Amino acid sequence: MKEVQEHFTPCETYKQTNKGHGRIERRTISVGQPIVGIRDWPGLNTLIKVESVRITRNQETTETRYYISSLRESAKELAQRIRGYWGVENKVHYVRDVTQGEDKSRIRTTPLVQIWALTRNFALNLYRTHGFVNMAQAQRKCKFGFEHIKRLFRMK
Repeated sequence: MKEVQEHFTPCETYKQTNKGHGRIERRTISVGQPIVGIRDWPGLNTLIKVESVRITRNQETTETRYYISSLRESAKELAQRIRGYWGVENKVHYVRDVTQGEDKSRIRTTPLVQIWALTRNFALNLYRTHGFVNMAQAQRKCKFGFEHIKRLFRMK
């Protein structure tokens, strides 16, 4: 949305820094109000600008993202929502794609796709319910024997 970029004026700003996985990431979240000069979006209450600077050992990258929202929240609250979304991406989608091999699956028949997605989600929920944090480790452990699977299902 080029018009948001051109007309964005921050009303409130929140800064956060995260360290981990060999990098430092600094984010500046700015919140602005809808203004004249942009398209009329139903329910539009807030414009959001996120500027990220990611520093690794040998490189620094900068990225700017814009969001529109119907929410009326502070910059800090919106920053937590945005980070929360990426938490879902990392906790569910990444695990399903990489650990469970969903993208490599050759299943294309309509009812089977939904059944296998349900089965994968069920397995992730079982693992998390039983205290696993690392889903790859949980999957490996369950492959080693039926006894562990029975414990997950509380079977005798």
